[in-house]
Amino acid sequence: MTRIKKTPLDLLDDIYSLAYWMTGTEGASHDLVNKTYLYANTMTREEDLIKTLRRCYVDQFGQHTDFCIGRKNCNSNLQLVESLKQWAADIKLSVLLQEISGLKHRQISEIVGKPVETVRLWLYWGRKLLANDGQLQASA
Repeated sequence: MTRIKKTPLDLLDDIYSLAYWMTGTEGASHDLVNKTYLYANTMTREEDLIKTLRRCYVDQFGQHTDFCIGRKNCNSNLQLVESLKQWAADIKLSVLLQEISGLKHRQISEIVGKPVETVRLWLYWGRKLLANDGQLQASA
């Protein structure tokens, strides 16, 4: 079956839905979609547009984690904090890409830059966390 190539304009509803589920508010999702589309043109592929959404989300929102309790070694922890923000955002985005956009594991793997098996693991645990614990819901 041949997949129909969509333009960025065709993907606007999907991108907005993803942004809304990632951020949780209309205003924040509107800002995220606007920032995403600043980097798009009429020739931007679907995967590249979603990669841009991912990058804009992590840059703007991350997961609002703060691990510098004693404030002595905050600079050494910044790389760890950034990695955790990216990891949490990627898990959440992976679940939403499958559930909302209907992308296959391989496509999600290309977007987040991880092996397919990692994506499958993220989908399993991400669904559980989103459904049960709400841990990934508390982002922006």
